[in-house]
Amino acid sequence: MLVDSHCHLNFPEFTSNLPEILANMEINGVALALCVSVNLPDFHQIIALAESYPNIYASVGVHPDYEDEKEPTVEELAKLADHPKVIAIGETGLDYFRLKGDLEWQRNRFRNHIRAAKLCGKPLIIHTREAAIDTLRIMEEEGASTVGGVMHCFTETLDVAEQAIALNFHISFSGIVTFKKALQIKDVAQKIALEKVLIETDSPYLAPTPFRGKTNQPAYVKYVAEEIALLRGISAKELGEATTQNFARLFKINV
Repeated sequence: MLVDSHCHLNFPEFTSNLPEILANMEINGVALALCVSVNLPDFHQIIALAESYPNIYASVGVHPDYEDEKEPTVEELAKLADHPKVIAIGETGLDYFRLKGDLEWQRNRFRNHIRAAKLCGKPLIIHTREAAIDTLRIMEEEGASTVGGVMHCFTETLDVAEQAIALNFHISFSGIVTFKKALQIKDVAQKIALEKVLIETDSPYLAPTPFRGKTNQPAYVKYVAEEIALLRGISAKELGEATTQNFARLFKINV
C-alpha cells in the first residue's frame, strides 16, 4: 500500500480525466492521496474532491509564490481547517527562487500559517526553496515543532533535513529523487531515519523517471517508493508500508 502525501488533483490537468486518475491509483496500489491547497479561492474545489472520494484528503493554505493573494488571517485558516477531511495547514513556507526583493510579506504569511496550525492542532506542509536558513529559523521561532509536519518535495542538504527532523518534521521525496543527477537528494533519502520518510508526486508536476517531462499523477508515486527502497537496500513493499504508516501517524488518520 502506498500514499501520495502531496498532489494537486484540483488543477486543470486533471479536470477531464479524474476517474481515470483515481482508477490508476487503485491499479498501482496507491490507497489515498492528500490534495494540497495553494490558494483560498480554489479551496472549495479541494473540499469538493475530499467530500466526494473517501481516499482523498485536503489541506488549506496559501503557497508562498502566490504574491497577489489576499493574506489569510490565522483565524481564517483555522476556521477553514475545521473540517474532518482537512488534515493539514499548507502548503506554506518560503521561496526565494521565484520571487525576489522585499519578501517580508512571505515570512509574515508563513508565520500566520504556523500559528493557525498550532491553533487548530494540525500539522504543517512546508515548501522551501533557496530559503532553508530563514525557513528553519521561523519554524523554531514560532514553535512549529508543537504540531510537526512535513518538508515537502525536499531538495535541500542532509544537514537541513536533520535540522527539520529535530523540529518534529518529516521529509517527503518527490519524483526528483529518481533523476539521475539528483545525488544530494538521493543521499538524504538513503540516510535519514525511515520513520521520518514520506513520498509524494507533487502532481501534475515533477513526473518521475520513466515519465519525466510528462504530466505526473498519484499512481506514479510507486516509482518514488521503488527508487528510495533501492537506495536504502530494502524492498519496495517495506518502504511503502513504512511511509504509509508514517503518513497515518503524522496526519492522525486510519489507512
